[in-house]
Amino acid sequence: MKALASLAAFCRRTLGIVLLACAMPALAGGTINLGSKNFTEQHVLAALTAQYLTAKGYTVNQTTDLATIIQRNALENNQLDMVWDYTGTALIIYNHIDQRMSDEEAYQTVKDIDAKKGLVWLKPAPLNNTYALAMKRSVAEAQGIKTVSDLVAAMNRVAADPRAQPWQLGFDMEFAGRPDGLKPMQAMYKLELARPQIRQMDPGLVYNAIRDGFVQAGLVYTTDGRVKGFDLLVLEDDMHYFPSYAATPVIRQEVLDQNPGLADDMNALSALLDNDTIATLNAQVDIDHRNVDDVAADFLRAHKLIN
Repeated sequence: MKALASLAAFCRRTLGIVLLACAMPALAGGTINLGSKNFTEQHVLAALTAQYLTAKGYTVNQTTDLATIIQRNALENNQLDMVWDYTGTALIIYNHIDQRMSDEEAYQTVKDIDAKKGLVWLKPAPLNNTYALAMKRSVAEAQGIKTVSDLVAAMNRVAADPRAQPWQLGFDMEFAGRPDGLKPMQAMYKLELARPQIRQMDPGLVYNAIRDGFVQAGLVYTTDGRVKGFDLLVLEDDMHYFPSYAATPVIRQEVLDQNPGLADDMNALSALLDNDTIATLNAQVDIDHRNVDDVAADFLRAHKLIN
């Protein structure tokens, strides 16, 4: 009888442990293959995401410096699980939609299209990293240039003067060839450029080229820290050429299904990243030359997201 009582007690204790374990929330522990593109903001977003999710128990494998289309193909082909992408890129580059839309319409359109492909657009961060043309502030103010149309008018005046050297503009190689890039912008603004006036370079070098007078104007990202750090003036896009580029985590549905809570975790991180915040983080990397992982860690600690 004592043996049976001991066995019963053991079973009750064992069952209690099992029930307690079942009632406790499971720790995150999935593997996430995270991709990022080849510019500073993407490096920052990837570092934030990797450290944040690692602290929550995930294993994060990073693939960095991917071209836009290569990253997209890798996501669609299950080689990547998660990326940070931009609504304007998805609308125009991936889906070839050039219709002008509000920010919300653009987000909902790409969200609905990608849902059919098993890709989920989570909540967008409150930041819009759209393209813009920028000039050295002192040069722009001396010429009375505030808008892109003002820039075009100034370039036409210079081109009409046989004694003047034609102005040059700096663009990254991707923008110069993409369908929402240089050629349609030229058409809208009636911007005529001879081939020698178009200087193609790495995206990060455009800012230095403007600051140092190598080009008179160039293509920048509005959330790049070097805009403020180099005292550049972002010209008003007065004809509203550039669409919204809201940064958003995009994750395969299968991965979300396997990792309950991942969507909420990423939405919480995304909500902290507005234009001023990401520009400050970008500047710490590009202006202060801090390591991107250190910048990400300081931000996450300040918000008590990691220890």
